Amino acid sequence: MIKVLRILNRFNLGGPTYNVAFLSKYISKDFQTLLIGGSETESESSSLHILKGIGADYHIIPEMSRDINPINDYTAYKKIKAIIKDFKPDIVHTHAAKAGILGRKAAIAMNVPGIVHTYHGHVFHSYFNKLTTNFYKNIERYYAKKTDKIITISHSQKEEISRALNMENDSRFSVVPLGIDLEKFKNHTFEKRASFRSSFNLDNKTVAIGIIGRLVPIKNHKLFINAFAQLKNITSKKIKAFVIGDGELHDELIVYAAQRGLMISTSTSFNANADIFFTSWIKEIESVYAGLDIVALSSLNEGTPITLIEAQATGKSIIATNVGGVSDTVWENHTALLSPSKDVNAYVHNLSKLVSDENLRLKFSANGWDFANHKFHYQRMVNEIENLYYKILKEKGLLVSPVSRRQDYKYSKKLQPSY
Repeated sequence: MIKVLRILNRFNLGGPTYNVAFLSKYISKDFQTLLIGGSETESESSSLHILKGIGADYHIIPEMSRDINPINDYTAYKKIKAIIKDFKPDIVHTHAAKAGILGRKAAIAMNVPGIVHTYHGHVFHSYFNKLTTNFYKNIERYYAKKTDKIITISHSQKEEISRALNMENDSRFSVVPLGIDLEKFKNHTFEKRASFRSSFNLDNKTVAIGIIGRLVPIKNHKLFINAFAQLKNITSKKIKAFVIGDGELHDELIVYAAQRGLMISTSTSFNANADIFFTSWIKEIESVYAGLDIVALSSLNEGTPITLIEAQATGKSIIATNVGGVSDTVWENHTALLSPSKDVNAYVHNLSKLVSDENLRLKFSANGWDFANHKFHYQRMVNEIENLYYKILKEKGLLVSPVSRRQDYKYSKKLQPSY
């Protein structure tokens, strides 16, 4: 039995939780996984329902939070070391920045045989000033050199991160796209669409455009709001905007939308005649996708945005900024229209094109399921990660007699790591 300790930054709603949940739950019986992570912040929505929904076990370390806090970070580090000593993993696999630093530091200190890290995004631009960004780059370079495998979730992300770390040709990098369960997004869509649209008094002629995610600076919601306001002034189509999510910019974005001349509805003050609805988080997310006509993204930086995968699986047209791993997540000009980051004119042009051309939306819709299911099904991801684990341990001399099994390694343990 190969033991894997999987460490996530925090259990907040987003792509990383889906990634660790499906890897922990559906990895083969050759593996025993222990999943640990921190809690969501006050402005975030918990993702524990995802883990509970598929029966994935987890353990929370309260001290491992998003913010830098030397006392809490050191406490979390000591707790991770204690878990390693007790669990005795063959592999520690960390996910995202904070877990990557604390988890790999602990794994190195405890002489864990295999160390793997997955970048779900990165902090190398658009988050901090130049001095802080360089500080994080130096830390990441140090730990990257002590990591057996570095996983990125798209090819463009691999190029960007390896370049930032001065590791462009390093064989430690592997690309393993995200994988999720997409079946629920194509089932009962008619009923789900009717339910969502009736909740907001939307008739069949209204084009509903939604953006889903945390209300934080990196998501650049102001670009979306600005573009929608401009389009509303020039289109003859009936359009409504939906901002689905919550975060530190909630109140600021409402003020910004009002300054753009938009009539507002919020989760606490519903207005059926509003131009833009701030709904906060909606857990019945499949109904949201079904009810929308266009799914938008306006981020300054992204890894692999899970909202775009889910949108395609539901057959929704996409408009997005061409940043990070977005171009690897969608099929440009077949399921999505992309524009440069911060270019509001290009964004308005693409949004207008999708709003005005129903046939284009239908074409994108028809392409969405096949593309998303082929590229982002969770079983494909699980198989690739298993194979990667086998290879690491074989190279460490911990596996013998490789035999082809689903293109993976059949193995027997040759020796136990010492802790």
